[in-house]
Amino acid sequence: MRNHQSNSGHANSLTPQGEASEISVALLTGGADRPYAFGLATALIAKGVTFDLIANDELECPELLGQQGLNFLNLRGDQRPDASFIKKLLRVAAYYAELLRYAATAKPKVFHILWNNRFEFFDRTLLMLYYRLLGKKVVLTLHNVNAGARDSNDTWLNRFTLRTQYRLSDHMFVHTEKMKAELVKEFGVGEAQVTVIPFGINNSVPNTNLTSDEARQRLGIGKTEKTILFFGSIAPYKGLEYLVSAFGKVAASHVDYRLIIAGRPKNCDKYWTEIHGTLRQQVPDRRVLLRAEFIPDEETEVYFKAADVLVLPYTHIYQSGVLFLAYSFGLPVLASDVGSLKDDIVEGDTGFVFTPADPDSLAQTIDGYFSSALYQNLNGYRPQIAAFARERNSWNAVADTTVSKYSDLLQVGRTEHTLPSNDPTISLEMKTP
Repeated sequence: MRNHQSNSGHANSLTPQGEASEISVALLTGGADRPYAFGLATALIAKGVTFDLIANDELECPELLGQQGLNFLNLRGDQRPDASFIKKLLRVAAYYAELLRYAATAKPKVFHILWNNRFEFFDRTLLMLYYRLLGKKVVLTLHNVNAGARDSNDTWLNRFTLRTQYRLSDHMFVHTEKMKAELVKEFGVGEAQVTVIPFGINNSVPNTNLTSDEARQRLGIGKTEKTILFFGSIAPYKGLEYLVSAFGKVAASHVDYRLIIAGRPKNCDKYWTEIHGTLRQQVPDRRVLLRAEFIPDEETEVYFKAADVLVLPYTHIYQSGVLFLAYSFGLPVLASDVGSLKDDIVEGDTGFVFTPADPDSLAQTIDGYFSSALYQNLNGYRPQIAAFARERNSWNAVADTTVSKYSDLLQVGRTEHTLPSNDPTISLEMKTP
């Protein structure tokens, strides 16, 4: 375990909710989703919250190390996917041992879980009970309410362990009202136990003075080619096959259309093989730029600045961080009408919506976009789209709400007395709305 700690004071310790410097939190990333963990961590630092960040090599960066009030605990270490099965098993076992030991002596009273670890069922049940028996207040950020239902592999055990984790948590953050409604209806969660917060913009990705023309030149795309981007991990629920089919339709009558697919297939070899085969059969190689691998942060802006539009052909999703990442670069988005994606699209100003799992609808929307005033005046719209994202999805707003809930759980600044108890049942009845 590598530990980086700073004991210096806080320049910004006052928040509207009270003394943030009185709040101490353990932020548990599960070793996943660097952009979200980075964004929230930097925002909490700005609010003067002191916290332990339980993370891995991927988050061990100069922007976080040595920051005031941040104790960086690299319990996960190297998470390279190409390691052998035995090495993966040993490093996961070592991580859990370190995590259990840390929790037993940790000073923070709030444990904020951003993602579970590898053994989901253990994390949702026994590990949650362990935290509660230690007297910790447990906060969850949910990016998915039930990923099993999304991936068509839901089981009674999956739902049971989800229900257990949700019932044992003190508070939960979600990104849409639909997610909150599903928690209440499907898992019996109390409405006061859930807070809807914006999905913070990915601020771990550099946004330099690279121009669109320079980005296109790097990727070998002509200045006048109409370029469509699919970005992010590839999985069945992302609906990439519908985009491939739609692109085959529009490319047949538009020689200046290009498609970029940039992202790594995620545990879906058969699915990806079928899509790759369709691409080879239906679309000329020169029309598609394919990079089926993980895209490092330092290369991300090239794809968003080279593209004219991002397409999200998802068949099931609650919310998409890629949508807001596109907005941060001033890039319009075409999104299928699933989850809450439609709520974040301003038709004609930031993008358009199409029917999910319908290549014809997507093809018509692609053609409609390239004929629209939004595309014709894209350079004028880009700054407006970026400003729209900064206003609606700022990490500052996320941090304000998060710190407020921390304060409620810890009774910071309050004089009334509450009965101390480590009993999970009693604690659940004493939640602050």
